[in-house]
Amino acid sequence: MSPVFGHGRLRLYLLKLLEESPRHGYEVIRLLQDRFLGVYSPSPGTIYPRLARLEEEGLVTHEVVDGKKVFTISERGRAELNERLDELADLEQEIADSVRDIAREVKEDVRDTVRSLREELTQMARDVRQGSRQDEQSAKRAQQEAKRAQREAWREQKAEWQRQKREWQRQTTAWKEEWKRARAEGFTGEGSPAGDARLGQMLAEFVEEVRADTVNRQVTEETLATAQDALYDAARRIRDALR
Repeated sequence: MSPVFGHGRLRLYLLKLLEESPRHGYEVIRLLQDRFLGVYSPSPGTIYPRLARLEEEGLVTHEVVDGKKVFTISERGRAELNERLDELADLEQEIADSVRDIAREVKEDVRDTVRSLREELTQMARDVRQGSRQDEQSAKRAQQEAKRAQREAWREQKAEWQRQKREWQRQTTAWKEEWKRARAEGFTGEGSPAGDARLGQMLAEFVEEVRADTVNRQVTEETLATAQDALYDAARRIRDALR
């Protein structure tokens, strides 16, 4: 029980409530709950026995209305209430002070709850901003990594093209050397400088045609090996034809 209701004081306050208006037991309980902002909530085991005791003492009476006992203060009860007006005034002041204290505590609890909620929301917003910055930094790093990977791929592709170009030049030089060797072994053309020049022109055109075909194609180790075999085979056939 609330410390406001010391010995005999709840009995006095019940008389005060019934002096205000006839009430049934559940209504008395709800009224006490409301006046103490729900902090003090007397049980039926606290209220109904005291109402029965007041009735035994002749301070209240009851009648049944819609199946419920409705208690009304008697003349004897009013007389006791009038005799204890000073005590009742002190009790009501203490109840007002208690309710004010309760309201202050509730207000402080609400303020603390709001402050805590505000801090949590602020921290959440801070975490969201930090997460956004981290996401932006991660995205920036990913873009930088992609650019570096692309530049590296371009460097590797350029190096491969240069290597293929050198290999083609080496193959061309080797083919020319093979052609010179074939001529040194006995090729005399058609027996005239004009025939020799014509054959040289044909070979030069063949080289340019092959080179043009490979400009827009990806030359790999496998294709280079195949081309080399084809060139050596062509050189052999030309030597055989000219002997």
